[in-house]
Amino acid sequence: MKTTKYYIAAITCFVIWGFFSLVLKPIHDYASLDILFYRVFSCSILMLIIAFTFKRKKIKEAVETFKALPKAEKRKSIILNIGGSLFIMTNWFTFIYVMNHVSVKATSLAYLVCPILTTLLAYFILHEKLSKTQWIAVGLSISGCVLLSYANITDMLFSIVIGLSYACYLVSQRVNKGFDKFLVLTFHITLIALFLVPFFPAYSGPVPTEFKFYFCIETIAILFTIFPLFLNLYALSGINSSTVGMLLNINPMIAFLLAMFLYKEQFGLIQIIAYGIVFLAVLVFNSHHIFAMKQKFTVISKDSKIT
Repeated sequence: MKTTKYYIAAITCFVIWGFFSLVLKPIHDYASLDILFYRVFSCSILMLIIAFTFKRKKIKEAVETFKALPKAEKRKSIILNIGGSLFIMTNWFTFIYVMNHVSVKATSLAYLVCPILTTLLAYFILHEKLSKTQWIAVGLSISGCVLLSYANITDMLFSIVIGLSYACYLVSQRVNKGFDKFLVLTFHITLIALFLVPFFPAYSGPVPTEFKFYFCIETIAILFTIFPLFLNLYALSGINSSTVGMLLNINPMIAFLLAMFLYKEQFGLIQIIAYGIVFLAVLVFNSHHIFAMKQKFTVISKDSKIT
């Protein structure tokens, strides 16, 4: 049960992201690039302030740790962190664009595809082992996604781009160890900000004047970016990227319900069945941990009755 806290971190992260549309949809009239610019710059500034105010000791330790690494490990660390920044930047832009200009369903589908891609990448690249039950869960996820792609092939193409970029981020950060997770995240987001700065003057629109825009951006920055990404990196330090990837299905389950009941997007019977299959896949994939928790609580319950 040592991994329970990592499961809780991952589940909390993906539950939060499931409600992302609540703060993104109100500013859908703004260009996707503008939302990305202000989100990244706001996150970077906030995290740098926190890092240099409260984590000076950790920064010093990180610098010393990096200097002490062998040349090959330094190169690996640089590649992992720069690559992680590029993967997450690609994911954010495509997600914002698809959410506001294609459909909430398409973004929901993206995070159904992502766990499959994450599991396969982790298996072939990181050599993470999967049980027969977990392979059955992967098969169920694939069948659910095939049903959804049959309903709308365009959504599937957008979804693959979003899902693959985040799957690559998860797998790369699984092996990115040895540094404080908050500082790693600060580096990623600040690097994205530095990459976007030269494009801001040419590609940004008029400076927003609505309070609603800045309120949504700050909410996105704090509640839907910094906090869940930190939880995500923390979860990866304790459980496999394939497991984190499958738990990611919680996100589209919530997005699916919002799309159906709040945004009144149309869903056919095939799509509803497909989402049901994917939800079943999540339970099957994590059944070993669910049963372990059940046994623990059963033992605790018996002990309490005895005393």
